[in-house]
Amino acid sequence: MGNIVEAKGLTRRFGDLLAVDHVDFSIPAGAVVGLIGPNGAGKTTLLRSLLGLADYQGDLEVLGLVPRRERARLMQEVSFIADTAVLPRWARVGELLDYTEGVHPQFDRQRAERFLSTTDVTPKRRVRDLSKGMMVQLHLALVMSIDARLLVLDEPTLGLDLLFRKRFYEQLMTDYYDEERTIVISTHQVDEVQHILTDVMFINRGKLVLSRSMQDIEENFVQLNAVGGAVDKALSLPHLGSHSILGGRAIIFEGLERSTLAPLGELRTPSISDLFVAMVGGDN
Repeated sequence: MGNIVEAKGLTRRFGDLLAVDHVDFSIPAGAVVGLIGPNGAGKTTLLRSLLGLADYQGDLEVLGLVPRRERARLMQEVSFIADTAVLPRWARVGELLDYTEGVHPQFDRQRAERFLSTTDVTPKRRVRDLSKGMMVQLHLALVMSIDARLLVLDEPTLGLDLLFRKRFYEQLMTDYYDEERTIVISTHQVDEVQHILTDVMFINRGKLVLSRSMQDIEENFVQLNAVGGAVDKALSLPHLGSHSILGGRAIIFEGLERSTLAPLGELRTPSISDLFVAMVGGDN
């Protein structure tokens, strides 16, 4: 189905700071991409560039459109929620549904009402009377009810407790996602989304550290849990990074044959969070 996003030399500079530093990447149609990085890594700046909300240098196409030049057309096919999203505090929930239904031809009001029916967010409540978690639920209901080809989520469950975060991702995959839609999720709660991701991008200090499919990660990266005397032998091999475990070290390798490592301990595919720490932080 081709790629939804094509970026070459994408750069965003704030004075002397390179927030996004000459990155190249593509996002295939139908992918669920996790954008992972520490605070200040350039995640939000990159997402704002995709949405045409920020100036940038380099070549960038999203859904075949140039974001800064064709943003109005792009927004007909894209939904977005940011961690700093703000809703009008004076409005009632029902009024927000009325407004969105009136201005966006792709909005499915019944879907939004179904989503909200599982929450305490009722049509007559004013936004100013909602808790932070309920405001997030309302914004998610509005955004997820727009029939978009690309959904961009920047810390989408910030402010929600564990149960609501779990429910949100379940609803995202069962009620929203299909192979015609593409989702980009920027989050610090990596372990909560790993099971739904098809692709991962790591960014640190504006540079793209990794851009791989989950299948590629399973095939090319391995974590060895070594204990006792096997630790020193394992650490003598070229590795990306390691961290302490009970009685030994968990060591992450790229491109090394599993048959070479198997005699030294237990092998597994590293979690996305452990792989990121290994690639960015090395040994700890």
